[in-house]
Amino acid sequence: MVRKKGSLILCSAFLFVAWNALLLLYLWGRPPIGRLGEVGGAEPGGKEEWGVGRGGQVNLAGEVIRLAEEVEVQLETQKKLLKQIESHRAVWARQKDVGKRQTDDTKQVENEDVHQPSKPPLPLGVDDRAQTEIIHTQKPVHTVTLDYKLEQHQTVGIKEEAVEKNLLPFSVASTQIVIPILVIACDRVTVKRSLDRLIQYRPSPQLYPIIVSQDCGHAETARVIGSYGDQVTHIRQPDLSDIRVRPEHRKFQGYYKIARHYRWALNQVFNTFSQSTVVIVEDDLEVAPDFFEYFQALYPILHSDPTLWCVSAWNDNGKDALVDPSKAELLYRTDFFPGLGWMLLKDMWDELEPKWPLAFWDDWMRQPEQRKDRSCIRPEISRTITFGRKGVSLGQFFDQYLRYIKLNTQFVPFTKQNLSYLLKEKYDGRFIKEVYSAPLVKIEELQQGGILRGPGPYRVQYSSRDSFKVLARNLGVMDDLKSGVPRTGYRGIVGFLYRGRRVLLAPPEGWMQYDISWS
Repeated sequence: MVRKKGSLILCSAFLFVAWNALLLLYLWGRPPIGRLGEVGGAEPGGKEEWGVGRGGQVNLAGEVIRLAEEVEVQLETQKKLLKQIESHRAVWARQKDVGKRQTDDTKQVENEDVHQPSKPPLPLGVDDRAQTEIIHTQKPVHTVTLDYKLEQHQTVGIKEEAVEKNLLPFSVASTQIVIPILVIACDRVTVKRSLDRLIQYRPSPQLYPIIVSQDCGHAETARVIGSYGDQVTHIRQPDLSDIRVRPEHRKFQGYYKIARHYRWALNQVFNTFSQSTVVIVEDDLEVAPDFFEYFQALYPILHSDPTLWCVSAWNDNGKDALVDPSKAELLYRTDFFPGLGWMLLKDMWDELEPKWPLAFWDDWMRQPEQRKDRSCIRPEISRTITFGRKGVSLGQFFDQYLRYIKLNTQFVPFTKQNLSYLLKEKYDGRFIKEVYSAPLVKIEELQQGGILRGPGPYRVQYSSRDSFKVLARNLGVMDDLKSGVPRTGYRGIVGFLYRGRRVLLAPPEGWMQYDISWS
């Protein structure tokens, strides 16, 4: 197609040149107007000025008018020809650009097929960077002004369009999705640590726009966020008022404000910015080098499996001694909502938002009415750690536990791996078989060490809430349950390392469901 267009343009240009040459020869070959025998024509003021020609009198005025009309006709014809050439040139240039982009995309896909079999082709880019300004009024109305051009590759060509208001800068290929990162911030200037790592490891500003939503109205924190310029989008929670709570809940005012902020910020991402998914982190989280790779690879799993409702970067039992540092690629399903860096789809937010709680949103998420027997994906080694001892929880769990969580440091190319084993129909059968075919041992055998041979897995059985808590404490894992679900548990089973051996803390075979009274 491009060759045909090129040939047409060359032919048109040739005709244009030939036409002008013929016109020039025609005018050149005409007898001069003026004195006979003088090449230069009549001279002004001469005796025979505009006078006699060969063979008698000539109507010179009529001749001039006729010649002018001929020239005008020829010029009009040339104008039309030039328009046709320009039109064909524009089409040819556009098709050539499309062909080049398609060739580049094809080469890119082929390269990724060789080096990265399960990774989708790289997405489309945005030509111009967006600058976002959030304007607040007394009413909760927020106008986002953006000035950029969205250029979206299609398999059949290029589509250029101006992006309307209230959209973040992004472009979506058919096989890759934009995943915004929502940073929930308040009054920690140490949000800089979180943002520095996000920007450092972010592979594409267009595919992973960072939205920092700030509550509290803390000026110094706002200055820190503002110092990143157009690397992030800074939005501010407009409602900073205290929330009326029951007298016994006055000390929990902070938890009410957090829930209100989450609701507002998520509505901004999904409804104002029209995004289809989001990864939520807080201002005291530091991310791992493969944080973005992790969520990019797991988005298709979350999107395709209705028995999943989140992907989390966090392992509640992720202390250094409880994880296998040589198995950073291990991923699991869990019935416990982990939070602390987690992916949510818009369809799920549409379900949760109308009944969003006034406070304690994370524990609310763990209730069976919200979870509905759905699970999350979580890693062996956490892709986030928290450095925020100061907060509404007043350092609860931080000194005793959270500060010891291990952050993954090696990049795992998850997008090159086949992660379909995490789909429920493939996962459950293999997982249950592995757990209940493992040797059943007593905790004393694990503690003595020398009795057992090999790295495991070994199964330790609990039969009640109290026995679970005793065994969990002695083995070093978290012993609390939320709505009857143990942290990291899947079908009641908690897996971890104990003194270098894989241990599965499990209920008796034939487990059916969680007992909410165990909370």
